[in-house]
Amino acid sequence: MARNARYDRQTALGKAVHLFWARGYHATSIKQIEQALDMRPGSIYAAFGSKDQLFSEALDAYAHDGNAVLQEVLQADGGIVDGLQKHLRDIANACHPESPEPSKACMLVKTLLEASYTHSSISEQANQLLQGIEASIASALLRARDQGELMPDTDCQRLARLIQAQIMGLRAFAQRETSAQQVSELADDMAALLEPYRATH
Repeated sequence: MARNARYDRQTALGKAVHLFWARGYHATSIKQIEQALDMRPGSIYAAFGSKDQLFSEALDAYAHDGNAVLQEVLQADGGIVDGLQKHLRDIANACHPESPEPSKACMLVKTLLEASYTHSSISEQANQLLQGIEASIASALLRARDQGELMPDTDCQRLARLIQAQIMGLRAFAQRETSAQQVSELADDMAALLEPYRATH
């Protein structure tokens, strides 16, 4: 019985991620949450406590899933730099018009922009999650430098910020009414920015 309850909760959380990612925090009503999760108000509050807590958990789940995808490409054969370039191209591919994702823009960035002046705790959470992803990228770049993939004088923290800005910008650009080819070409151009950092052998 407990196993089924956990499964149902995770299913509901996944639906909440989809809903909040599409609509944002403020534009999502309790009624829409009830409909999306197919749960009564009492069940929602029993499982998650409040709309704020549900959104907070959804934000954490979104960041966790995104970081898991990033780690997968960073640990694949071919090296860390190649993995980061592939990650940029994978994002572009995921932003095509038929994508099942509810929004092309990053949920963390959307939250940061929406909540910065209206909901400080949510804004701070989004900022901390973005910092965590940046730190994860920086850690991977440090490994790449130590393994000889990157030039010895590479500032890995600074390069991590550049890569994160590229990812954020790519998703924001894809939100425009633009073609999949243009988004793909932009990802190629962003991936090419990493080439000068490669160590020469």
